[in-house]
Amino acid sequence: MTVHKRSQHRHGSRSQHRTQAERREHTRQALLDAALEQVEAGGSFEALSLRGVAREAGVVPTAFYRHFASMDELGLALVEESFRTLRAMLREAREGGLPPTRLIHRSVAILIEQVRTHRRHYLFIARVRSSADGVLRHAVRTEIRLVISELATDLARFPVLREWTTEDLQMLASVLVNTMIATVEAILELPVAERDGPADSGALADLARIAEKQLRLPLLAVPQWRSVA
Repeated sequence: MTVHKRSQHRHGSRSQHRTQAERREHTRQALLDAALEQVEAGGSFEALSLRGVAREAGVVPTAFYRHFASMDELGLALVEESFRTLRAMLREAREGGLPPTRLIHRSVAILIEQVRTHRRHYLFIARVRSSADGVLRHAVRTEIRLVISELATDLARFPVLREWTTEDLQMLASVLVNTMIATVEAILELPVAERDGPADSGALADLARIAEKQLRLPLLAVPQWRSVA
């Protein structure tokens, strides 16, 4: 075999390997999407069956095990994927160094758009938070704690909060994150016409206004706050 032919052979093998890897990733994502679709259709995640998810994804059940050892493992992958979306939203909201009032308005606007764009992920998180599945519920709570810690670190950069204790920063971050989560769940409960309509439509506009007030309220107390041992 000439050097040129050997090079072509190696290049062809690499192309074939990439194609196989892409097909594998496509199937894995199809399984994740199928589970999200079934949750969105009204089921709880723990009620889903491996066969049903495989059928929805267009693969045979044995193909499922090439990607996930169990439904719990698929669920944990969905938790990770869903929180990547949530973290991206929170980071986007915090970018730009805006003053707190404008930051809150921007955060709520981004939140509404994110729920529209990634509704299935947020619906999955909401369903798992209230589910009986201890493994996934624990994973969601762990992820929420990580989001709170990340926000607390960012809050410490504000001059008015630089002297706050870690415990107090965590407390403030927890209040803000849980308010955002409650707002997400309220958006998900809106009728489709309101939820997917323009941002100034009645119920959605009311939710945005209330969310901004709820997020501003704890910040108003910041200058007067004194940590209690």
